[in-house]
Amino acid sequence: MQDTPSDGEAIRASLQRPEAFEPVFDRHHAAIYKYLARRVGPDAGGDLASEVFTIAFAKRHDFQPDVDDARPWLYGIASNLARRQARTWRRRNRAGQRAAGGNAVWLDPAAEDRIHAGRVRHVLIRAISELRPKERETLLLHALSDLSYREVAAALEIPIGTVRSRLARARRQVRRLLTEAGHPELAEELADEGDDDER
Repeated sequence: MQDTPSDGEAIRASLQRPEAFEPVFDRHHAAIYKYLARRVGPDAGGDLASEVFTIAFAKRHDFQPDVDDARPWLYGIASNLARRQARTWRRRNRAGQRAAGGNAVWLDPAAEDRIHAGRVRHVLIRAISELRPKERETLLLHALSDLSYREVAAALEIPIGTVRSRLARARRQVRRLLTEAGHPELAEELADEGDDDER
Protein backbone atom coordinates (compact mmCIF):
# COMPACT_ATOMS: atom_id res chain seq x y z
CA MET A 1 0.00 0.00 0.00
CA GLN A 2 1.42 3.36 -1.05
CA ASP A 3 1.80 6.11 1.54
CA THR A 4 -0.10 9.33 1.02
CA PRO A 5 2.30 11.97 -0.34
CA SER A 6 3.10 15.08 1.66
CA ASP A 7 1.70 18.34 0.36
CA GLY A 8 5.06 19.22 -1.13
CA GLU A 9 5.38 15.87 -2.87
CA ALA A 10 1.85 16.13 -4.25
CA ILE A 11 2.40 19.68 -5.52
CA ARG A 12 5.72 18.77 -7.11
CA ALA A 13 4.14 15.72 -8.77
CA SER A 14 1.22 17.82 -10.00
CA LEU A 15 3.58 19.84 -12.18
CA GLN A 16 3.76 16.77 -14.43
CA ARG A 17 0.46 15.10 -13.48
CA PRO A 18 -2.18 17.71 -12.54
CA GLU A 19 -4.38 15.11 -10.82
CA ALA A 20 -1.62 14.59 -8.23
CA PHE A 21 -2.75 17.90 -6.61
CA GLU A 22 -5.93 16.22 -5.33
CA PRO A 23 -4.53 15.13 -1.91
CA VAL A 24 -3.73 18.77 -1.09
CA PHE A 25 -7.36 19.72 -1.71
CA ASP A 26 -8.68 16.70 0.19
CA ARG A 27 -6.39 17.33 3.17
CA HIS A 28 -6.99 21.07 3.62
CA HIS A 29 -10.26 22.19 2.03
CA ALA A 30 -12.36 21.75 5.19
CA ALA A 31 -9.97 23.80 7.35
CA ILE A 32 -9.62 26.56 4.76
CA TYR A 33 -13.40 26.73 4.38
CA LYS A 34 -13.85 26.91 8.17
CA TYR A 35 -11.34 29.77 8.41
CA LEU A 36 -12.96 31.73 5.59
CA ALA A 37 -16.50 31.07 6.82
CA ARG A 38 -15.51 32.55 10.16
CA ARG A 39 -13.90 35.53 8.41
CA VAL A 40 -16.54 36.38 5.81
CA GLY A 41 -19.56 34.16 6.54
CA PRO A 42 -20.50 30.72 5.26
CA ASP A 43 -21.75 31.70 1.80
CA ALA A 44 -18.81 33.88 0.79
CA GLY A 45 -16.50 31.47 2.63
CA GLY A 46 -17.54 28.59 0.40
CA ASP A 47 -16.88 30.58 -2.75
CA LEU A 48 -13.54 31.85 -1.49
CA ALA A 49 -12.40 28.40 -0.31
CA SER A 50 -12.89 27.10 -3.84
CA GLU A 51 -11.00 30.10 -5.18
CA VAL A 52 -8.08 29.40 -2.80
CA PHE A 53 -7.50 26.02 -4.39
CA THR A 54 -8.02 27.34 -7.91
CA ILE A 55 -5.32 29.94 -7.26
CA ALA A 56 -3.05 27.43 -5.51
CA PHE A 57 -3.32 25.01 -8.41
CA ALA A 58 -2.61 27.76 -10.95
CA LYS A 59 0.43 28.95 -8.95
CA ARG A 60 1.70 25.55 -7.84
CA HIS A 61 4.94 26.11 -9.75
CA ASP A 62 5.68 28.93 -7.23
CA PHE A 63 5.42 26.60 -4.22
CA GLN A 64 8.82 26.25 -2.52
CA PRO A 65 10.25 22.85 -3.48
CA ASP A 66 11.75 22.13 -0.05
CA VAL A 67 8.49 22.71 1.90
CA ASP A 68 6.24 19.76 2.73
CA ASP A 69 3.31 21.49 4.49
CA ALA A 70 1.10 23.67 2.26
CA ARG A 71 -1.04 25.07 5.08
CA PRO A 72 0.78 28.39 5.54
CA TRP A 73 0.76 28.95 1.78
CA LEU A 74 -2.95 28.13 1.50
CA TYR A 75 -3.87 30.30 4.51
CA GLY A 76 -1.86 33.14 2.99
CA ILE A 77 -3.94 32.91 -0.19
CA ALA A 78 -7.12 32.69 1.91
CA SER A 79 -6.16 35.78 3.93
CA ASN A 80 -5.55 37.77 0.77
CA LEU A 81 -8.97 36.76 -0.57
CA ALA A 82 -10.68 37.64 2.73
CA ARG A 83 -9.04 41.10 2.67
CA ARG A 84 -10.17 41.60 -0.92
CA GLN A 85 -13.72 40.59 0.05
CA ALA A 86 -13.64 43.09 2.93
CA ARG A 87 -12.57 45.89 0.58
CA THR A 88 -15.42 45.00 -1.77
CA TRP A 89 -17.91 45.09 1.10
CA ARG A 90 -16.55 48.40 2.38
CA ARG A 91 -16.93 50.00 -1.03
CA ARG A 92 -20.44 48.63 -1.31
CA ASN A 93 -21.46 49.59 2.22
CA ARG A 94 -19.79 52.91 2.95
CA ALA A 95 -22.46 53.73 5.51
CA GLY A 96 -21.33 50.78 7.62
CA GLN A 97 -24.61 48.87 7.50
CA ARG A 98 -22.75 45.55 7.45
CA ALA A 99 -20.57 45.83 10.59
CA ALA A 100 -19.08 42.34 10.39
CA GLY A 101 -18.69 42.27 6.63
CA GLY A 102 -17.09 45.67 6.45
CA ASN A 103 -14.23 44.40 8.55
CA ALA A 104 -14.23 40.78 7.42
CA VAL A 105 -15.05 39.52 10.90
CA TRP A 106 -17.73 36.90 11.26
CA LEU A 107 -18.35 35.23 14.60
CA ASP A 108 -19.85 31.86 13.84
CA PRO A 109 -22.47 30.30 16.15
CA ALA A 110 -19.95 27.98 17.80
CA ALA A 111 -17.76 30.95 18.72
CA GLU A 112 -20.81 32.84 19.91
CA ASP A 113 -21.73 30.00 22.27
CA ARG A 114 -18.24 29.97 23.76
CA ILE A 115 -18.11 33.68 24.46
CA HIS A 116 -21.75 34.48 25.16
CA ALA A 117 -21.84 36.54 22.02
CA GLY A 118 -25.35 37.76 22.67
CA ARG A 119 -23.70 40.17 25.10
CA VAL A 120 -20.28 40.76 23.62
CA ARG A 121 -20.42 40.11 19.86
CA HIS A 122 -20.68 43.80 19.02
CA VAL A 123 -17.85 44.62 21.44
CA LEU A 124 -15.54 42.05 19.83
CA ILE A 125 -16.36 43.20 16.33
CA ARG A 126 -15.74 46.81 17.34
CA ALA A 127 -12.47 45.89 19.06
CA ILE A 128 -11.22 43.89 16.09
CA SER A 129 -12.38 46.48 13.57
CA GLU A 130 -10.44 49.21 15.39
CA LEU A 131 -7.16 47.34 15.06
CA ARG A 132 -4.69 48.43 12.42
CA PRO A 133 -5.25 46.32 9.30
CA LYS A 134 -1.99 44.38 9.61
CA GLU A 135 -2.61 43.63 13.29
CA ARG A 136 -6.20 42.61 12.57
CA GLU A 137 -5.08 40.28 9.78
CA THR A 138 -2.42 38.66 11.96
CA LEU A 139 -4.80 38.24 14.91
CA LEU A 140 -7.58 36.74 12.80
CA LEU A 141 -5.25 34.36 10.98
CA HIS A 142 -3.79 33.13 14.26
CA ALA A 143 -7.11 32.96 16.14
CA LEU A 144 -9.16 31.33 13.39
CA SER A 145 -6.65 28.77 12.18
CA ASP A 146 -4.48 26.20 13.87
CA LEU A 147 -1.28 27.79 12.59
CA SER A 148 1.69 28.37 14.87
CA TYR A 149 3.42 31.74 15.05
CA ARG A 150 6.04 30.45 12.61
CA GLU A 151 3.34 29.29 10.17
CA VAL A 152 1.48 32.60 10.45
CA ALA A 153 4.77 34.32 9.63
CA ALA A 154 5.17 32.10 6.56
CA ALA A 155 1.57 32.70 5.47
CA LEU A 156 1.90 36.48 5.73
CA GLU A 157 5.53 36.49 4.54
CA ILE A 158 6.74 38.43 7.58
CA PRO A 159 9.32 37.67 10.31
CA ILE A 160 8.12 35.69 13.33
CA GLY A 161 9.06 38.62 15.59
CA THR A 162 6.62 40.79 13.66
CA VAL A 163 3.88 38.21 14.26
CA ARG A 164 4.62 38.28 18.01
CA SER A 165 4.59 42.08 18.23
CA ARG A 166 1.42 42.45 16.13
CA LEU A 167 -0.39 39.85 18.22
CA ALA A 168 0.74 41.47 21.47
CA ARG A 169 -0.52 44.90 20.35
CA ALA A 170 -3.78 43.46 19.04
CA ARG A 171 -4.46 41.52 22.24
CA ARG A 172 -3.73 44.58 24.38
CA GLN A 173 -6.23 46.68 22.46
CA VAL A 174 -8.93 44.00 22.40
CA ARG A 175 -8.44 43.40 26.17
CA ARG A 176 -8.74 47.14 26.84
CA LEU A 177 -11.95 47.47 24.86
CA LEU A 178 -13.46 44.35 26.46
CA THR A 179 -12.63 45.71 29.92
CA GLU A 180 -14.07 49.14 29.10
CA ALA A 181 -17.26 47.46 27.84
CA GLY A 182 -17.69 45.63 31.14
CA HIS A 183 -16.31 42.20 30.21
CA PRO A 184 -13.07 41.93 32.25
CA GLU A 185 -13.43 38.13 32.48
CA LEU A 186 -13.11 37.83 28.69
CA ALA A 187 -10.17 40.21 28.70
CA GLU A 188 -8.45 37.92 31.24
CA GLU A 189 -9.16 34.86 29.08
CA LEU A 190 -7.54 36.60 26.12
CA ALA A 191 -4.52 37.49 28.25
CA ASP A 192 -4.19 33.84 29.34
CA GLU A 193 -4.38 32.59 25.75
CA GLY A 194 -1.61 34.94 24.66
CA ASP A 195 0.79 34.08 27.46
CA ASP A 196 1.52 30.46 26.53
CA ASP A 197 1.56 30.60 22.76
CA GLU A 198 5.15 30.57 21.61
CA ARG A 199 4.67 27.66 19.23
